Amino acid sequence: MLLAGAAVTPAQAGDAPGTARAAQAAQATAGIRFVDIPGDGGTVLKANVVTPSGAAPAGGHPVVILPTSWAIPQVEYLAQAQKLADTGYVVVSYNSRGFWQSGGEIEVGGPKDIGDASKVIDWTLANTPANPGKVGMAGVSYGAGIGLLAAAHDPRVKAVAALSGWGDLIDSIYSGRTQHSQAAALLGGSGYLTGRPGPELQQILSDFLGSNLAKEDEMIAWGKKRSPSTYLDALNKNGAALLLGNAWGDTIFPPNQYADFFEKLTVPKRLELRPGDHATSELTGLLGLPNDTWTDTRRWFDHYLKGEDNGVDREQPVKISSRSGGGYENYPDWKSVGPDREKLDLAGTTTIHANVDSGANGGIVLLSNALDQLTRIPPIASVPLLPRRYAAVWQSEKYGTEQRVRGTAKLHTTLTSTKESGTLVAYLYDVGPLGLGKLVSNAPYTFHGKTPGRPFGVDLELFSTAYDVPAGHRLAMVVDTVDPLYIEHNPSGAQLTFSSPAADPSYLSVPLREQ
Repeated sequence: MLLAGAAVTPAQAGDAPGTARAAQAAQATAGIRFVDIPGDGGTVLKANVVTPSGAAPAGGHPVVILPTSWAIPQVEYLAQAQKLADTGYVVVSYNSRGFWQSGGEIEVGGPKDIGDASKVIDWTLANTPANPGKVGMAGVSYGAGIGLLAAAHDPRVKAVAALSGWGDLIDSIYSGRTQHSQAAALLGGSGYLTGRPGPELQQILSDFLGSNLAKEDEMIAWGKKRSPSTYLDALNKNGAALLLGNAWGDTIFPPNQYADFFEKLTVPKRLELRPGDHATSELTGLLGLPNDTWTDTRRWFDHYLKGEDNGVDREQPVKISSRSGGGYENYPDWKSVGPDREKLDLAGTTTIHANVDSGANGGIVLLSNALDQLTRIPPIASVPLLPRRYAAVWQSEKYGTEQRVRGTAKLHTTLTSTKESGTLVAYLYDVGPLGLGKLVSNAPYTFHGKTPGRPFGVDLELFSTAYDVPAGHRLAMVVDTVDPLYIEHNPSGAQLTFSSPAADPSYLSVPLREQ
């Protein structure tokens, strides 16, 4: 449904004289122009408009709205905006509320951000030769989230390309009930440098990074309100065609939450996953260089906004690329990516001491997985040298043939802690003949309110990935308690014991398939 205040203008309703006036005005200023657009409540949004040259087709040009990424000015999309305009799109990119010269305060995809998107559509239909029945939205990161939220609230949005975005904000930066501290600190810090966080966001950041568990329910409610997954029914009802793109190593919005969101959509949809970290898959395209993600975005809009029969609707909707190289793989749905699973037994009883980083870790936000994308060198650890006092280690037998990890590995174990709270971090490594382990995946898990000395079950999904394990290598499951990516909740002197009861054996379930 439409947000209150997102009024439909005469141009939206198809009023011929209004459309003609908009066309005449826009044709006089074809090319790039910088404008002020009144957003929700009249807040000024700084924007640029790229209009195709020449006469508009009957009914007007298709239009693409581009909200900017977090902390990035509206020039972010100029290269792609020009490419779209060159093929007949009106493109409007605007600085998201609270950033740079746009007015207001940072809302993090809140109601005012959704209202802004509708107001930008209003302005575009009234002031450019845009077709009111062919409105699309695209964006990277923050812009992706706003595009999805707008599509749930404004049925005029017919297609969205949401690149490096989020389906569930809480499951992104608070997965495993663990604060993703580097991601949150990066977002908070860049927000203060380039924008104006409002009092609500300041309080949320303070409570989140300060581990204020008394405010946990409030933080979760705040995040759910800003999660497209909360509005699945509206998205499916409105019917916008949704293209979701992400990177396997995204340390801000991990791929699991996007894949889960994708599976629940019933609209025309597509999921693309590539090597890299947050927004690195789209970066070269923003610089105007050839880029598969942006090429597929234009194909998506060409079909769902222009109506071109380019075959994108007949292709298998899940498209992935392995971190180990090779071409694209295509699947009919997410569950088909890793349908075959191998259980690796995590036998025995192992006790580790908390509060010390064993040397196994997930790397540095943005940097480590970007390096993996460019060089295929992920974070590395020498598995034989990991101190067993601080790290639990299990290893598979050597594989005789190459194994392809595709999808989501799942850890199940029984844990006993000497304290009522604690954090563990699980790592999956590809271990070569010399014991050097390359990180395949990881995920954190935090517990509170447990009875010291009493065992309890732990089920943890590691972050989804696509990785090829060479013949002669083995997989290793490593668990420790400290990682720079996350806030840990292990009291001083805590010990964690992992066991495998006969009635409930511990295991790692890995989506493996032979080459």
